[in-house]
Amino acid sequence: MKNKSIEERAVCLAQYIIDSKDTVRGAAKKFGISKSTVHKDVSERLIHINKTLAIEVRKVLDENKAERHIRGGMATKMKYSHECPKRDVS
Repeated sequence: MKNKSIEERAVCLAQYIIDSKDTVRGAAKKFGISKSTVHKDVSERLIHINKTLAIEVRKVLDENKAERHIRGGMATKMKYSHECPKRDVS
């Protein structure tokens, strides 16, 4: 990834997010870069490189944003489902 230009990186990130429906955080982990870089690439730089691709990736990012409270709730549920059930102290 280090040898690619910023424009190529932005396009690759956008295509990955669109194909996988992954989050900014997931894409950052996959490509080994910061989530700030991913966000800047697909939100600001990409519109000047490929407007159509920028619109498509924006749809995925908006969908992820709308669903994040659900993912957060599921993560919390999974976290506490592995603990012992509460005991009745009556």
